[in-house]
Amino acid sequence: MAFDQLSTKLQDVFKQLKSKGKLTDKDVKVALREVKLALLEADVNFKVVKDFIKTIETRAVGEEVLQSLTPGQQVIKIVNDELINLMGSTQSKIVFATKGITPILMVGLQGAGKTTTTGKLANLIKSQGKRPLLVACDVYRPAAVDQLKKVGSQVHVPVFDMGTKVNPVEIAKAGMEYAKQNNHDVVLIDTAGRLHIDETLMDELKFIKKEVKPQEILLVVDAMTGQDAVNVAESFNNALGIDGVIMTKLDGDNRGGAALSVKAVTNKPIKYVGMGEKLSELEPFHPDRMASRILGMGDILGLIEKAQQNIDEDKARELEAKMRKAEFNFDDFLDQMQQVKSMGPIGDILNMIPGMNKAKLGDIEVDDKQLARIEAIILSMTKEERLNPNVINMSRKKRIAKGSGCDIAEVNRLIKQFEQMRGMMKQFSGMMKGKKSSKFKLPFG
Repeated sequence: MAFDQLSTKLQDVFKQLKSKGKLTDKDVKVALREVKLALLEADVNFKVVKDFIKTIETRAVGEEVLQSLTPGQQVIKIVNDELINLMGSTQSKIVFATKGITPILMVGLQGAGKTTTTGKLANLIKSQGKRPLLVACDVYRPAAVDQLKKVGSQVHVPVFDMGTKVNPVEIAKAGMEYAKQNNHDVVLIDTAGRLHIDETLMDELKFIKKEVKPQEILLVVDAMTGQDAVNVAESFNNALGIDGVIMTKLDGDNRGGAALSVKAVTNKPIKYVGMGEKLSELEPFHPDRMASRILGMGDILGLIEKAQQNIDEDKARELEAKMRKAEFNFDDFLDQMQQVKSMGPIGDILNMIPGMNKAKLGDIEVDDKQLARIEAIILSMTKEERLNPNVINMSRKKRIAKGSGCDIAEVNRLIKQFEQMRGMMKQFSGMMKGKKSSKFKLPFG
């Protein structure tokens, strides 16, 4: 996950600050030196780091902090505020046209995931009640048009194309006309990329821009390329004038330097981030939530949104009722686990919980392979065993272990943990008997 290394180091620095009753100028400066090193190691642009530290130092080495009752927390608040400012202060959304069609020009270099991201964005826009159209203007890269058609069919958004023999400017013009005739209100134009920035690429994009007059020009960059992504953003912005950035593969970049640098260097906001390969895994970028996650304060709003999108409310209520009566079984456990898995990698979910840093969980397994093993064990049980674990004797355990590819110790561990959980719920349910408040809800309900 992005920022894992940076998050761990910053939390270590601030833990030391919070342990001190009062802070001196020297304490603050030592801490900020560690913050500076952590940011540079995270591949944040050097000038950005220099300005960032200077701003924090100006605010932190003053009476506001040094005379505060909780000076360590005050410094953390200042760093949090400045991280938010660095990444854009507030969420930046696509500005749709008040009437008529909203043309959006998608640009970027080859390899950044532009075509797939264009499909992801169309899917997201469609979920907001819009009627998007994809227009295939990449006539140079082999199979680019076919790729866009495939992505379009997967998200159920139509694709307009004229093959690979027509000039991209003419395709863009015709696509706009097609959208007008077929009542589409958003047109996403997938343009050609190059392996590097050159005059030919920019000239073609300028011609398309002049012809379709896009409401938004969105640059797709690969977070994994670090400062190269920032340099690409700066070049495209200088030549074309972009309105925002979509950063792909942020889930695979544990440094996050590009995400922290791009706004400061280009003065253009990150609007969306790609957090996985699925076509649903494109998320609006919230600077305040990201700053909170970096500092180990979690992202409760993001967690709630993921839960609302992926967890069946009826099943959740049914499970809560079963837990109150201590009646839940392995079928319920499996169903709940599969719903949690649909929210994304478990490590990312843990990072959204305040105070939880999966890098500091030591030997505790938090990866999806562990969930897959648990799932395999439960699926190797018979229906009777899942409904009533008490019938599982040694011979049954051997069969379950063999069927799931695990050893008996893992089967025993899962059954023991499950029984402890069920016993705790039974005890808790007993304690709640006689309570008259109908507003009470279990902490996980």
